[in-house]
Amino acid sequence: MGDFQQPGHVATLHNFGTWSSSDLERHVEAFSATRKINLILPSLFSELEAPALDNIVNTLSDVRYLNHIVIGLDRANAEQFAFAKQYFSRLPQKHSILWNDGPRLTEIHNRLAEKELAPQELGKGRNVWYCMGYNLACRDSEIVALHDCDIVTYSKEMLTRLVYPLANPSFPYYFAKGFYPRVADGKLNGRVTRLLVTPLLMAIEKTCGRTDYVDYLQAFRYPLAGEFAMRTSVLSSIRIPSDWGLEIGVLSEVSRNLSRHAICQVDIADTYDHKHQPLSQEDASRGLSRMSMDISKSLFRKLATEGMEFTGGTFRTIKAVYYRIALDMIEMYYNDAMMNGLHLDRHKEEQAVELFAANIMEAGKTFIDNPMETPFIANWSRVRSAEPDIMRALRAAVEEDNA
Repeated sequence: MGDFQQPGHVATLHNFGTWSSSDLERHVEAFSATRKINLILPSLFSELEAPALDNIVNTLSDVRYLNHIVIGLDRANAEQFAFAKQYFSRLPQKHSILWNDGPRLTEIHNRLAEKELAPQELGKGRNVWYCMGYNLACRDSEIVALHDCDIVTYSKEMLTRLVYPLANPSFPYYFAKGFYPRVADGKLNGRVTRLLVTPLLMAIEKTCGRTDYVDYLQAFRYPLAGEFAMRTSVLSSIRIPSDWGLEIGVLSEVSRNLSRHAICQVDIADTYDHKHQPLSQEDASRGLSRMSMDISKSLFRKLATEGMEFTGGTFRTIKAVYYRIALDMIEMYYNDAMMNGLHLDRHKEEQAVELFAANIMEAGKTFIDNPMETPFIANWSRVRSAEPDIMRALRAAVEEDNA
């Protein structure tokens, strides 16, 4: 059961266990009659071969309030795309698959690349960006939700609780971020949030002073959650990163575009587990090592736009302060885990902190060496201004692929 505390910067909507999931779902179904709800599923083809997505699709088949499910499919050849169409055909709702590697969407991508408007990196950010553009092109929703395709503990209630704050017409929210405890299989998970983001924000505040943006991020229970929903009207104006800084980047853009009164976080699950990334100490281009670099760079870039000045000395101090705070937090997490009968390997926790500390320094160096780097993908308002026909072309390409 959740507590009732409010962090102040964003509204926190708890789950007190006083309302059944069926009651909540019934209300969302009623709201969806006037506020159409779409869902984005960014997926690798490999996830179609895993049990998690099979359960997600089966669960979604029983969700009556969804108007349109948009699936972004990456790393699929023609044969695999044909398989994907058959795989998702069990969905009774209207659904569309963006075959991102197919010839039609490749042509759209090349057309945007000629004007330097296309995403430059492969990955989840690129996939989500094209799905956002297609949702805008369809003009058939008031709300767009998004979640990952590797959630092992998926349930209908998770999606219902995520969209409820936006679907309820008496609520003022335009953006909702999901949160949940990262406990599964007797272990305390969520290393990047626990051991990177939380102590790094504390270190930045201690080194550089308190800022409204850092307070805002610290208000989120789980800032790296891949589950969020927003009003469709917000999609046009946000610029998202193409790398693994997607979740932090979305929170940053939302804070820039919306009043804090229009932003909330919502408790969507009692338990949550998904595919775990390796630490990847030997390869900085993969796993949690790559993720920690991208997240750190995303934070530093955003803080610079807020007027914070960084030097090599600043990053050395942040790294030192971070390291001490993170080690202290390992002790707190260990004691918390022990009191709840959970396993936590202190040696692996400290290995992660050592890697993250090194990557904070490397991210700082990259930031200083490349001050003109623009990692954010252009927002769809700019794309439509440069290519007025692109939305029609994108929608036509997807519909022809799915015919």
